[in-house]
Amino acid sequence: MQCIRRQPKLSVSQENLLQEQSRRVAALNCARLGLKDDKDLKFLLKGSQLIKVKSGSWQKQRFYKLQEDCKTIWQESKKMLKTPESQTFSIEDIRDVRSGHKTEGMEKYAKNVPEHLCFSIIFKDQRKNLDLIANSEDDANHWITGLAKIIAHSNSMNQKQKLQHWIHSCLRKADKNKDNKMSLKELKDFLKEVNIEVDDYHAKKIFQHCDKSKTEALEDEEIEEFYKILTERKEIDKIFQKYADAEGFMSCQNLVRFLYETQQEEDAVVAAPALIQRYEPNERAKRGNAMTKDGFLMYLLSEDGNIFNPSHSKVYQDMTQPLSHYLVSSSHNTYLMEDQLTGPSSTEAYIRALTKGCRCVELDCWDGPNSEPVIYHGYTLTSKILFSDVIKAIKNYAFKTSPYPVIISLENHCSLDQQKVMAQHMTTILQDMLLVMPIDGNKSHFPSPEQLKGKILVKGKKLSRQEDPTGTNGNNNLEAEDVSDEDEAAEMEDESVKTEVEQKGKSDTLKLAKELSDTVVYCKSVHFNGFGDPSHPRAFYEMSSFSESKALKLAQESGNSFIHHNIRHLSRIYPAGWRTDSSNYNPIDLWNVGCQIVALNFQTAGTEMDVYQGRFQDNGFSGYVLKPEFLRDEQTKFNPKSITEGSWGTRKKLLLKIISGQQLPKVNKSKNSIVDPKVTVEIHGIQQDNNKKQTKVIENNGFNPKWDEEFTFDIEIPELALVRFVVEDFDMSTKNDFIGQYTLPFTSLKQGYRHIHLLTKNGDPYSSSTLFVYVDIQDCD
Repeated sequence: MQCIRRQPKLSVSQENLLQEQSRRVAALNCARLGLKDDKDLKFLLKGSQLIKVKSGSWQKQRFYKLQEDCKTIWQESKKMLKTPESQTFSIEDIRDVRSGHKTEGMEKYAKNVPEHLCFSIIFKDQRKNLDLIANSEDDANHWITGLAKIIAHSNSMNQKQKLQHWIHSCLRKADKNKDNKMSLKELKDFLKEVNIEVDDYHAKKIFQHCDKSKTEALEDEEIEEFYKILTERKEIDKIFQKYADAEGFMSCQNLVRFLYETQQEEDAVVAAPALIQRYEPNERAKRGNAMTKDGFLMYLLSEDGNIFNPSHSKVYQDMTQPLSHYLVSSSHNTYLMEDQLTGPSSTEAYIRALTKGCRCVELDCWDGPNSEPVIYHGYTLTSKILFSDVIKAIKNYAFKTSPYPVIISLENHCSLDQQKVMAQHMTTILQDMLLVMPIDGNKSHFPSPEQLKGKILVKGKKLSRQEDPTGTNGNNNLEAEDVSDEDEAAEMEDESVKTEVEQKGKSDTLKLAKELSDTVVYCKSVHFNGFGDPSHPRAFYEMSSFSESKALKLAQESGNSFIHHNIRHLSRIYPAGWRTDSSNYNPIDLWNVGCQIVALNFQTAGTEMDVYQGRFQDNGFSGYVLKPEFLRDEQTKFNPKSITEGSWGTRKKLLLKIISGQQLPKVNKSKNSIVDPKVTVEIHGIQQDNNKKQTKVIENNGFNPKWDEEFTFDIEIPELALVRFVVEDFDMSTKNDFIGQYTLPFTSLKQGYRHIHLLTKNGDPYSSSTLFVYVDIQDCD
């Protein structure tokens, strides 16, 4: 039996001293956030009782408190086998704090509790929402406002402030006896905490160098000295010294030279003084219109020093072209949180997709009880949600991330009566948002995203005698009619689903209600019967859905025809039926032939989703990216499978130098586990451009690894290429562990010395994990 050593009981004076120190640390961290003496933070630091809501019967009082680091929440747990980690969560992991009954859990289990007492914490990853009820309206407001302030202020901190905050939190964690001093053993523990393995000799050397007082413990200025040694960026000092004078100042003139020669900034003369004002912390240097080493580092860590072109983080493309000229961020089976067979369906999945910039969501509609249609994956055990709840969620979140149109892709399996209910819900809930008439009487081609701002379009079947959804030859007396029923579930390769579909034993037609048919204006679903005769083209508003295998076959065998089809028509692609685990396919080959609505399972992280989010990070994260000219030109001869001479843009040579990494996160939370990072650079584009190269492995250093390795890539079609940087923890015996990644369009790359701000596997930014690289792009001869 294991003996548990009791901690010696602290005296009252020791307790008071510890509490005073804790208050001082909390006050310092509040000040770092710019929230000194804030009443909401004071309340959160004191903590309060809240009721945690898990179900109708499980609603229990628990104590919640903001930790002194001002970035972690401690929650009381009554579990027997709890760990310290299971009792805390980081504020960095919070996506949103919602007041009232704004989650399914609150709607279901706390409907009778006054809204002003309720709030929910929504996490960035797949973690379940935390639904909470406060004892009073004041308490609820303190929590909602306090958390919102911390999130906002943390996001506005520059990289240097984030690093300082993080290191001081780790120092505090390593100071086991809380005496505000650091022994050699505590220093070694701290280094492991920040993901760096240092042998005893080096640890002792750093310790002795900083221990000026020779007391065998570091305190105050000595800890600051240790901090400076730790955060030194010699690779940046070297660049700075090339342009700085003997006193350590870089004149505005020399900064202009650096920006123009090295960073390839065309507006260097205008940019330099603005950068000094924005990032230089030294007032004397600022007055002299010069930059110090600190200001230079802050510039390189900022948005202006980012590898992603900051002008592309706003909408900069022409948004007045027809809808079919854009790639559209699109989700498959949007309602699913997990797999396609047994996973939960949730309105939360729609909210997550829409806030990630998704502009086309899918609704799989079936008859439900009490004459209310439901959404779920037919013939499977996935849970069901109300159609009306999904439409409400779409209404509330459609335009929070982007003002451009949202397309509701309806897969309708409902009876006539429930189809009428669907139409009624969309009309009454969405009101003016729902597009029910052509824009400006446009009946010959698609309107533009600009014209459709704030509008929700329905994609679905249309009654055949209402041939023209734009209203030129509709027969409005028709009440209902049989239309073809194309069912994605029929393609699923899971045996139980196949059996269900076969047992259904019904015809391939479905009765369609006029009311539902009337909600379809520009996106009429039709079966694909080949590309047809170009001299007798199909109506522009007719669109087809293709499984990934059918679409890839067309791209392979008839690339140029598919491109011409996609200039005038919309095409939707969905994952193959065998992907019951919600895995994804590579969207690149389908974008390369101009397919717009390439639908992916947004709930599934991985390379495909990284590439997807990388593509749609462009153009202000609006969910619409204009296709290159050669995918929009009606005379185009482009075919990605056989590149010939043509106006596809200038071939480029990309030179990349992977210099160093900073504060890479620990993958394995074990105290003694330090990462062995390596970087892989991938090019995703046409077949000839696809390539990957990787650095050597740096052992036992996730804090400041240095690679200094150069790679060269030839890019045939730059406008179709994306660049992905992946950092992994190398493992000799098993699969490497993912650490972080960043993907961006080749055309959004900035040149010169740049930082890459790494993202988690779910696509959320790490607070201070970066790669430092050098980028040079040249035209090929």
